[in-house]
Amino acid sequence: MLRYPKEKRSQDHFLILMNFIFMLSISCSTKDVTYDATGTFEASEIIVSAETSGKILQFKKVEGDSLFKDEQTVSIDGTNIMLQKDQAESSVSAIALKQNSASPQINILTQQLKVAESQISALSSQYKVLQKEQVRINNLFKSDAATEQQYDDINGKIEVMQRQIATAENQKTVIKSQITAAKEQIFIQNRGINSEKVPLEKRVAILDDQLKKTVVVNPFNGTLLTKYAFEGEFISMGKPLYKLADLSLMTLRAYVTGDQLPRLKIGQKVRVFLDNGSEAYSSYPGSIVSIASKAEFTPKSIQTKDERANLVYSVKINVKNDGFIKIGMYGEVSFDVTKDKE
Repeated sequence: MLRYPKEKRSQDHFLILMNFIFMLSISCSTKDVTYDATGTFEASEIIVSAETSGKILQFKKVEGDSLFKDEQTVSIDGTNIMLQKDQAESSVSAIALKQNSASPQINILTQQLKVAESQISALSSQYKVLQKEQVRINNLFKSDAATEQQYDDINGKIEVMQRQIATAENQKTVIKSQITAAKEQIFIQNRGINSEKVPLEKRVAILDDQLKKTVVVNPFNGTLLTKYAFEGEFISMGKPLYKLADLSLMTLRAYVTGDQLPRLKIGQKVRVFLDNGSEAYSSYPGSIVSIASKAEFTPKSIQTKDERANLVYSVKINVKNDGFIKIGMYGEVSFDVTKDKE
């Protein structure tokens, strides 16, 4: 075994001790970040649920996948809904076949009306001839050139002709009334039939809406955090399918004491620090988006600058994520950006 002189061993021990102190000083200086509050990171999360019942035909996405807005993520069997829709549409089409038409009856009445009008026209012509004959006979009768029999005959014919014209006019009025009544009767009948059409059309619209809901459309750009259902599984309306979060913009929920509150305002620029696991913190620019209006008791998992404080205020800070910030991670925030830069 080799042995070093005592002086050599002392120098080596001194160098090792100095190196240790140097490394410790570097670690402390890089880790020693001045902050005003701490908190945990959150993200905008929603749970996408099924809006209809059925068997899941397709759900290829896995946890961690990036999903885009309006992307079709889940397909649910809608065969039963499609059959109901086809049935309702057939019922709507059948209503048109149930409707009555007044055309045949109206055509007959119209022909009768034309006959009555022709008869009135012919009688009116004959009546004009008889009127002229009546004037001539009356003049002859006054001058004793015509007999009383001739005078009575012409006046009788005039009266008969007037009654015939009046009868024809009444018949014409009756036929017109019959045409109007026939139209109104058919209209009432068809209105009752058409009243069945509106509910059926509404039924078709409802089924069409349900059919659209068999395809789940992703609401916004984000990351699939958790799957709650899988292909081949039968789900009911309202059952959660997956949890979605927008990780591009994270929110640090920090807590401050009452004496810190006057220094803060909505829109204020701050500096957020994240322990990157090495010998330094990662720094991110942030912006205050929410300040609680009421105080609450200090959460057990949160440390504030003044740990003796009983009441604190929640502050939300938005931070643009570069991919390294995860939900639930701890972060520190410095409200004095100028001091932090120095």
